[in-house]
Amino acid sequence: MAEYDLFVLNGVVVTDTETGNFDIAVKDEKIAKVVERGGLSGLAAKRTIDAKGGYVMPGGIDAHVHLAKEPAIFGKGKSADDYESGTRSAIAGGTTTLITFAPQSKFEPSLLVALEATHARAANQCYSDYAFHLICANAGAKAISEFPALRKAGISSLKIYMTYELLELKDGEVLDVLLAARKEKITTMIHAENNQIIDWMTKELEKKKLFAPKYHVNSHPPVAEIEGTYRAISLGTFIDTPILIVHVSSPAAAAHIKNAQDQGLPVYAETCPQYLFLTRKDLDKPGFEGAKCVCSPPPRQGEQDHEGIWQGLENGTFTVLSSDHCPFLYDDSDKGKKFVINDEFPVGQFKYIPNGCPGVETRLPLTMSAGRLQLQKFVQVTSANPAKLYGLYPRKGALIPGESDADLTIWYPENGMESFVLKNDMLNHNVDYSPYEGRTFTQWPRYTVLRGQVVWDRENGGVTGKKGYGKFLERGESCLAGSRSLEDWSVENF
Repeated sequence: MAEYDLFVLNGVVVTDTETGNFDIAVKDEKIAKVVERGGLSGLAAKRTIDAKGGYVMPGGIDAHVHLAKEPAIFGKGKSADDYESGTRSAIAGGTTTLITFAPQSKFEPSLLVALEATHARAANQCYSDYAFHLICANAGAKAISEFPALRKAGISSLKIYMTYELLELKDGEVLDVLLAARKEKITTMIHAENNQIIDWMTKELEKKKLFAPKYHVNSHPPVAEIEGTYRAISLGTFIDTPILIVHVSSPAAAAHIKNAQDQGLPVYAETCPQYLFLTRKDLDKPGFEGAKCVCSPPPRQGEQDHEGIWQGLENGTFTVLSSDHCPFLYDDSDKGKKFVINDEFPVGQFKYIPNGCPGVETRLPLTMSAGRLQLQKFVQVTSANPAKLYGLYPRKGALIPGESDADLTIWYPENGMESFVLKNDMLNHNVDYSPYEGRTFTQWPRYTVLRGQVVWDRENGGVTGKKGYGKFLERGESCLAGSRSLEDWSVENF
């Protein structure tokens, strides 16, 4: 009888701290052994994968994904992916864990109600493992009082917005959230843009009857993100609580973050592939085509901005690289991007275009194909750091025998995959386009393994996992640096 469930042999194993020629044994959904190559000879497994010299990494963790009726802030626009299609797409791109959002409405006082509704949408639907961040849009007394209950429910992070009318919190409300989050050891994610600058720019553009998708970039100038980032850091520092600035697009905003980190402040940051591979030119297409790449903050000017973001990944400014997968159908006049088109506005109105791009499946292959990041850094920002920041480590993001789930992304060996040009119909999402169509990929996961089960086999059937195999993950507190003082924050002692 086979002693183990799975062997992965002849791989180059890469974690956030080590690279080496190791073989891996899996038993009962866990990493059982990581040994020198050849060290499993004489033992038996039910299945063996020959990695053929390819890289073997902890499964990807995408910690910023919008699915299933979320975000419901763009009029009739509705997410094209639900938990079934979104998690299916994730495993096809090497991601084994998603952290999605449980959205509280501005008109709903309770966060727990939002959590319950999101559990109902995800239950028995998922191909990958999953967890939730809570979106706090109504920071009233009831919501704040529920923070301890969120922790008991396995939620250790929430997201707040400094922009969008239906989500924006004023600075005083932000402070309320940060103070309560500090007490409960909750990591607060912040969408940091100055809403008044965006509103003012939008009105000025509309005065000139400039409505095309490309003007979305003008309406979200870098200064809105730069000021919002500095203000978020200031508020977080004032309360002495860890924050993460999401989807940073501007190198100047990243410089504020780096400065705070150099001072030892618990300030973390995230960026996304759209800020490495897209530019404002992608929104400046004939007709309405540019709407495909409308997201906030928007892609910036060009190569200099890309270089600044790459450098931020390399030097540690960016803790995580997430997709910010926020999918809307393009050619859909009811619930998709095109619902803003009518006879009066034949190219739509940029301020009403549903903001977001699909990207959960392409996040890892895009970045691997670019060949820019050192391999251990790649694992850090795509797997290990998200696990550490969001309370999943070492169950996720690591390959520690007896502790880590057997989640693996197995890549092709160098020059072992024939390069190809991406077409949308190659992908497993429920979206009718990808911003990265037409790009050449030189890497793609050969296998994805979730808790010991092969759920993606690129050469033999593609998605081999089953809907419902994915589990909800209760999370603990972050194991990265938190508040600098262990004392309670109090206004009288400040």
